[in-house]
Amino acid sequence: MTKLMFGPALSNAGVTFRLWAPKHERVSLKIEGSELRDMQAVDEGWHQCEVAGAGAGTLYSFVVPDGLEVPDPGSRFQPQDVHGPSEVIDPAAYHWETESWQGRPWEEIVLYELHLGSFTEKGGFRAAIERLDHLKALGVTGIQIMPISDFPGGYNWGYDGVLPYAPDSSYGRPEDLMALVDAAHARGICVFLDVVYNHFGPDGNYMPNYAPLFTEHHKTPWGNGINYDGEGSKPVREFAIQNAIYWITEFQLDGLRLDAVHAIKDDSEEHLLHELARRVREVAGSRHVHLVVENEDNNSDLLMRNEAGKASLFTAQWNDDVHHVLHIAATEETFGYYADYADDAGKVGRALAEGFVFQGEHMPYRGEERGKPSADLPPTAFISFIQNHDQIGNRALGDRMITYRPVEAIKAVTALYLLAPQIPMLFMGEEWGATEPFPYFCDFNEDLNEKVRKGRREELSRLPGFDADDLLDPTARSTFESAKLDWSKLNNAACAEVLDFYKTLLDIRHRDIVPLLKGVGGKSGRFRSQGNAIAVDWLLAGGAQLHLLANLSQEPASVGAQAPGTENIFSLGGVSGDILAPWSVIWSISRA
Repeated sequence: MTKLMFGPALSNAGVTFRLWAPKHERVSLKIEGSELRDMQAVDEGWHQCEVAGAGAGTLYSFVVPDGLEVPDPGSRFQPQDVHGPSEVIDPAAYHWETESWQGRPWEEIVLYELHLGSFTEKGGFRAAIERLDHLKALGVTGIQIMPISDFPGGYNWGYDGVLPYAPDSSYGRPEDLMALVDAAHARGICVFLDVVYNHFGPDGNYMPNYAPLFTEHHKTPWGNGINYDGEGSKPVREFAIQNAIYWITEFQLDGLRLDAVHAIKDDSEEHLLHELARRVREVAGSRHVHLVVENEDNNSDLLMRNEAGKASLFTAQWNDDVHHVLHIAATEETFGYYADYADDAGKVGRALAEGFVFQGEHMPYRGEERGKPSADLPPTAFISFIQNHDQIGNRALGDRMITYRPVEAIKAVTALYLLAPQIPMLFMGEEWGATEPFPYFCDFNEDLNEKVRKGRREELSRLPGFDADDLLDPTARSTFESAKLDWSKLNNAACAEVLDFYKTLLDIRHRDIVPLLKGVGGKSGRFRSQGNAIAVDWLLAGGAQLHLLANLSQEPASVGAQAPGTENIFSLGGVSGDILAPWSVIWSISRA
């Protein structure tokens, strides 16, 4: 296991505290209830202090020469939030019940994205455990947790984290997170964590006061880029890479989702993303550990497979293109970036068969070419969805599709993405037609709160509703509270009917689709379209073929007759001859 440089190191003799602070010759250690201790300056900007008798539960901070008191950037826990002292945690104190867990092969994964603060009424790690049996019965095999690294305030989406190693105290303690992972593994469910290595939040990041964290050579939507390639960048790189290793090893996570990797700028000979993936895979060994990216650039190079068909770097990418084409089909919305995907059922076919819609073509909304060829990749290199935190939360009211579109259209696109060979991802509550919104929310000081209110209006000005006078206040607790799922609605007949539909589809997926995905290579899909109808065929394992016929419209349509000798595994709507009824979806398999 990689020896972690950041954070306190425990031993039988006590604790060794370390801080990388190359901007200062002197740094002091403050342990709660004790006098300041001078730290020893060691190699390459590090300062170190060994304290006999310190151990798990010790509260501490560092003091730089101007008197500024800062938490440990490698803090494992912040019981008093981002501006308070750090707490020493002993990860070995937790007794794992599932220590022999090796994970699950990627083709078996059905993801379920959730936000720990709003997934349950109480919120947090322990409360989430109570809903794992529901997810197992549904057919979920992997939960995708939105970022938990310590952020300021009591509620946040998680992308404003400033202490990447510390699970936010509003969700519980580190051992509570371990218990959640343990409980998930006991049910055969993998746990994935969303991590952010492209920026730090605006409040509580003290590192620039003592280390060269940022560089002016690279710009991002959040300001100067993180210094992954300039002078003094090696420890900064290690800070991110070892963080990924930390989550995989100490918390036994099954994978990571890296946020917006297109905003990670690095001109090094080995890009940070490449080094991180390589080293995480080295540490994981024989375990099934999967690495996922969000990448607006649609850079298929990150998803390349080796000669054995295994991922060399990243396992899969969130496929926004699939979302966009299915969203337009179900809603007929064409504002903003949706306009570039509209009025062309062929784009639905291409997204399902080849992954990306834009594979190097000019995209008007961006004003430039987007993407690289993706047809050579297996379908499992892409994660498909019809809703996620961004696609709901970046609507002015954070409203879910079920609240403004007929159920027939939603059922059709659901049947497409849950049975397609790409890896499906549900958003929490989707499986029973939850109507609670998921608006953006955060909890800063008043100055930053006002900047957020103004910034949201400006950033999303090209989308409808953001110029309204009664726009939701993203900083209000009521906005956060509105996002909490109401689990009592599972008892409603309408919600039970939706849940049964999802269970039926996922049962079919696990029974008929998953066994055909192992070892599937690239160029497996081909498509054709006519009007609003599409046909897609995939060549899968053992020479079997998966066939889709779909009419994503309110009018009858045809794209040709169903292939002879196929076995229907799911039908929605109907087909007469070669005419598909409105909102029809027909899945079938022909075996070699």
